[in-house]
Amino acid sequence: MRNESGVRGRTRRAILAAAAFVLARNRSATLADIAEAAGVGRSTLHRYFSDREELINAVVEDSLTVISQSIDEAALDQGPPAEAMRRLVAAMLDVADRLMFLWGDPRVLEAFEKPASDEEGAKPTAPVPDLIERGQAEGVFDPEVSADWIQNVLWAVVYTGVEQVDKGLIPRHGVYATVVRTFENGIRLRDS
Repeated sequence: MRNESGVRGRTRRAILAAAAFVLARNRSATLADIAEAAGVGRSTLHRYFSDREELINAVVEDSLTVISQSIDEAALDQGPPAEAMRRLVAAMLDVADRLMFLWGDPRVLEAFEKPASDEEGAKPTAPVPDLIERGQAEGVFDPEVSADWIQNVLWAVVYTGVEQVDKGLIPRHGVYATVVRTFENGIRLRDS
């Protein structure tokens, strides 16, 4: 990802954010639709991205970066697991348009599949599974299901919340509580 500052950087970021927003809702949106949403002309958009494919690739890369930064800022390795999980939900809802863009079409990520590790034998950092496993070890999350299962349920509940807001079925200010309540009621360790 380019590290641009000033007007050029702000314009590029505005185009990428607008593209994620527009394409999350309409996969066949035109470059003109995206330029309008970004508040720029088509000629400006073309100075940054020569064609649709280049723009979509940049939006995927930028969205992955934005989501990763949001997860990092949630500091999942700090505090009790339940509180860290709530911070994660808030972080994911903060980048809702990026999630909708990436998860709305599984083919979008196909070209960006990464190897299991960057260095041979090195395990990649996985803050979400690490948080879930820590919560399971501390008796907060149900150890009878896998960390992968819990993570997938989390993504599904967050995505459903984002969709419900987008459709006007849940107010934006109420989605966090709804997602947290739904998720926590499903993964808490229950007394037998």
